[in-house]
Amino acid sequence: MKKVFLNYPLVKFIKNFSDLKLIIYYNWERGITKKINKNNRETLIPIARDVIKHAKEGTLRQADEVMKLPSENYTDPDRFEDELNKVIKRVPIILGPSCEIPKPGDFKTLSIAGMSLIVSRDDEGKANALINACSHRGACLVENENGNKRKFTCPYHGWSFSNKGSLIAISAQEDFGEINKNDYGLRTLPVYESAGLIWAIINPKSTIDIQSFLAGYDKMLEIFAFSEWVYVSKRTFSGPNWKIAYDGYLEYYHVPVLHRETFGVDATNRGLYYTWGPHQHIKSPATEKGHVATETLGYMAELIDKPETEWDTETLTYGVWTVFPTTSIASFDAGGRGVLISQILPGESVGESITNQYYIMENPPANPEAAEEQFDFFQQVVMQEDYAMGSSAQPGLKKGGLDHVLFGRNEQGNQHFHKWVDKVMAAKSDDDLNSLFMQEDA
Repeated sequence: MKKVFLNYPLVKFIKNFSDLKLIIYYNWERGITKKINKNNRETLIPIARDVIKHAKEGTLRQADEVMKLPSENYTDPDRFEDELNKVIKRVPIILGPSCEIPKPGDFKTLSIAGMSLIVSRDDEGKANALINACSHRGACLVENENGNKRKFTCPYHGWSFSNKGSLIAISAQEDFGEINKNDYGLRTLPVYESAGLIWAIINPKSTIDIQSFLAGYDKMLEIFAFSEWVYVSKRTFSGPNWKIAYDGYLEYYHVPVLHRETFGVDATNRGLYYTWGPHQHIKSPATEKGHVATETLGYMAELIDKPETEWDTETLTYGVWTVFPTTSIASFDAGGRGVLISQILPGESVGESITNQYYIMENPPANPEAAEEQFDFFQQVVMQEDYAMGSSAQPGLKKGGLDHVLFGRNEQGNQHFHKWVDKVMAAKSDDDLNSLFMQEDA
């Protein structure tokens, strides 16, 4: 019989047989993940090889032309509503890292496009996304941001639901009357968990093929093995229009100017882009070794003088990984290897956005207090530099100001993103979207 080795930190969470099944599955999955990581390391080699080639030659791959984008795309309230309905509520959105809800019964709440959600992990270890509204009269079930519960009880009339969403009890049912409980569970959303990340579509009736949408990008992200990492901290704050905010995550052109105090005036302003459907990975052809921006911006300088057999996997993952349409993943070192997962969501109006920053690490930080101080610093950089600059641009983009903005040939990431927003909005049905994603995945 094949032996199963249990991971000790998880054993303390075993409360019943369902938990045990989850632990066995978890350790089996780790073995699969390691195989995937090995294969995907080989996939990253050609990317690093291409970056190093450009670094040695001093060249930069560019877009065909400078792109003009109508300013009203950022400021028009009607366009904003279309984006909510045709993009945000239509394509898969990352809800957060798997390690945020690692144990059976763990849950968290968040709001996307005005919809309050519960993200839970059931006794079988499966992630669920539930609309946070009692099927009786629509009352909000859970106010807490996170916790651990096997069931959710409505604070209005006491109806109870499992963490899968099933209606399990109606208070005073003999007085209320008979209904079919199977018809009145919580509304559930299509969910896909892969690469240590949880995606959902904010439409219970969606027929979008999530794997086609991802175009293999999640398999690339498997190389991080996020499913084995630990959740450390979170920050939430507001910003300008969601696309103005997101634009800053898609190019390095601004870095040595806007972030001269953070990364230095000698930081790179050049990026090389690698795409999987609408998703992108950005690295830099900079040649300076040991630069403070190495992990975040994806310098491959440390690999230039080494044979490929000595290229380490961690360095190969450096750079920014953006997941269409709202997420950015960037590496950092806070007394250990970590990534910042930034989730940029539309706010209540066209000129507002909400950013959730998730800090996860390969191992718990050696100095938690110092790590939190570093996370505070990251937040302040984004708020006081990126988002402050984005907010300053909004008045000039309204009617009567600039009629368009420009994305240079060196700002390929922004061009790619905005073209994909328009492609998705133009698709008339889920079938059209699936066809679009399958064409890009081919």
